[in-house]
Amino acid sequence: MKKYTKEHEWVEIKGREAVIGITAYAAKELGDITFVEVHPEGTDVIVGDVIGTIESVKAASDVYSPISGTISATNTELEEEPAIVNNSPEEKGWVCKLDNIDLVELEELMTKEQYDKFLKESASSSKK
Repeated sequence: MKKYTKEHEWVEIKGREAVIGITAYAAKELGDITFVEVHPEGTDVIVGDVIGTIESVKAASDVYSPISGTISATNTELEEEPAIVNNSPEEKGWVCKLDNIDLVELEELMTKEQYDKFLKESASSSKK
């Protein structure tokens, strides 16, 4: 099951590691992604730490860790083809994986339904 943050990251627990990426909404807002940089494997992070940067033709955006752990893998395909994030942000476009994770932190994150509601509320409040 995936969980979501208000900063538009997602995390999915697979076995004993967490897979992290940006949401489809974030990828759409960024536009054509031109570069993805992630901190190296072995980097320890806590909730809210910047784990990387995604650059697009519109802007550069930090990627924040939704959960604490140690970066155990980065998606090296994004170095050659950063547009994978645009085409498949919540599957093939994952950014990194963490191990040594604290599952209790997941309780602070949103479910898909809560995230969708958050997006609707954000959109309606920004139109006022």
